[in-house]
Amino acid sequence: MAQTNGPVRSISAPGVKIDGKLLYNMRSEVADLLGRSNTTFPGAQPVSFARKHLEELTRQDYYVCEKSDGMRFLLYLTEDEHQQEAQYLIDRKNDYWFIPKNGLHFPIPHDVQQHHINTLIDGELVMDKLPSGGFQPKYLVFDCMTLDGNSLMNRTLDKRLAYFKERIYDPYKSLLAQYPDEIKYMHFIMEMKQMQFSYAIEMMFGKILPHLPHGNDGLIFTCRMSDYKFGTDQNILKWKPEAENSIDFRLVLDFTLRQPDEQDISEGFNEPWIDYDAMPICNLHVYKGESSHEDTWYSTMSIEDSEWESLKALGEPLNDRIVECYMDPQKRWRYMRFRDDKTNANHISTVNSVIESITDRVTQQDLVSAQKVIRDEWKTREKKEMERKRVASTGVSTGALNPGLKRKAEEQGAGRPSPGPPVKKEL
Repeated sequence: MAQTNGPVRSISAPGVKIDGKLLYNMRSEVADLLGRSNTTFPGAQPVSFARKHLEELTRQDYYVCEKSDGMRFLLYLTEDEHQQEAQYLIDRKNDYWFIPKNGLHFPIPHDVQQHHINTLIDGELVMDKLPSGGFQPKYLVFDCMTLDGNSLMNRTLDKRLAYFKERIYDPYKSLLAQYPDEIKYMHFIMEMKQMQFSYAIEMMFGKILPHLPHGNDGLIFTCRMSDYKFGTDQNILKWKPEAENSIDFRLVLDFTLRQPDEQDISEGFNEPWIDYDAMPICNLHVYKGESSHEDTWYSTMSIEDSEWESLKALGEPLNDRIVECYMDPQKRWRYMRFRDDKTNANHISTVNSVIESITDRVTQQDLVSAQKVIRDEWKTREKKEMERKRVASTGVSTGALNPGLKRKAEEQGAGRPSPGPPVKKEL
């Protein structure tokens, strides 16, 4: 039974799970808000980082942040039938979790009593370890899709985050500062995920990742100038260390069919029987889309006797579950963990992307070595943009006049342009 008040104790069950007609209505409501006819999970999904993406980081401005080892949720801010504030978390299975009343409050600017509606935020829920040894549930925000009924989908990432900070996060932080004693009663606290310029790679590995209060399994690079896209987004790059590069398969167990031996026959068992204790063949299937009625066989998972005994000792159903696997040095798929937060195995296109990332892998040192050229190219684009804005404001290009031709001010006549205002450097 999910908890109904106080801080979240399990990020896999972060509220009251809804079903039936209410779930149908909520999915339809969110789809309408986003202008979609499809009621499936609308969140953007990254692609795995491959060597070709090193060049991509030199061509466009990207932000980089840590990839938390938490659980992905969209946060939907709305209200109930009585116009009272209500919030839902939406997981990747497209299940909706109602946050108990008074568990959270997100005021609008300049009015602490009012709340946001028709707002959809993207982030992940983690458990931060506290110095005291306890845990603090925290929702880390990395994007905002709609804000009070206004779509931000076609805005660039930096604009989406700026709107979120000004309209939602700053008033929320002011509320926490005004009522600090209430924090311990909140369902979770919210923070903005810290975004760095894509060339801050050494800082990410040296100063940020080692000091995180929660788990981490890589980096996320997101294009600063791209729109928010439903589904797979080629402008969101997921980098993982070699040991963390994994695929989510559907596990289909094929148990051994035993023929009755003399003892079985003597005891009256004459039919073949399935040996559920012996290690089965662990088939791994991938998803090929809704048009395919069944997942497709892809490979098998290599498993040791001790691992099989450990899995049996869980006392849980094992067949037909989503299992996360990594490829070992012998190119065998090995068990990492079950992914009960997911309904489907990875799509075959995602599998191919991860395979490319594994076979053409980019190491931590590769990223660090690329930092200087990424920074140099960023600064070059930045200077060009500053020049474009200067020309737009003054009407004169730097190269419009021959620098070797010096004329007195009086010779330039009334057409001499006045100096434009100083241009503020944009981050």
